[in-house]
Amino acid sequence: MPTIDYYFATISPFTYLASERLEKVAAKHGATINYKPLDIMALFGRTGGTPPKDRHPSRNEYRAQELLRQSRNLGMDFNLQPAHWPTNMAPSSYAVIAAVKDGSGDVGKLVQSLLRACWAEQKDIAQDDVIRDCLSQAGFDPNLADSGLLIGAETYAANLEEAVERGVFGAPFYITEDGQRFWGQDRLDDLDRHLTEAKS
Repeated sequence: MPTIDYYFATISPFTYLASERLEKVAAKHGATINYKPLDIMALFGRTGGTPPKDRHPSRNEYRAQELLRQSRNLGMDFNLQPAHWPTNMAPSSYAVIAAVKDGSGDVGKLVQSLLRACWAEQKDIAQDDVIRDCLSQAGFDPNLADSGLLIGAETYAANLEEAVERGVFGAPFYITEDGQRFWGQDRLDDLDRHLTEAKS
């Protein structure tokens, strides 16, 4: 069974655009997804990237056009300037980490719910009630939001270090078990093709 190491940020708009399609690609190939939420702003600083607020206006203008264009192409609800962005991504990331460990619900659905809450529903995913609702929607005990904070913090930090070591520099980022790296929501077709070729 193939595996996909999935490095992502719960406040990343491009991760939002990709999240549901990644699940479909994985299901098509019977692949296991290893969910690895990380601090994308810290990752930028470690790998030569620049946070959106510090980028040249021409880059941010293009980013805005691309996000709107791709969300329309995908038929996804999307707010270019959500009410609660940026926000603290650690609490939602800890919830994902706790959910992975718990295993009783659908982690992919949880990730999608958090991203949708931020980018389509104008909710603050740093807030406990929003996280608990997303956990519940995905079939988890909402009390996971209050448990495992130490483990969550340790894993969250470890995910960042691992990502830097493995050549991750943005989100979403996918690494297959044979070491092939794919960056961005627009590389899912390439990931799909690679998994198909790996079977033959």
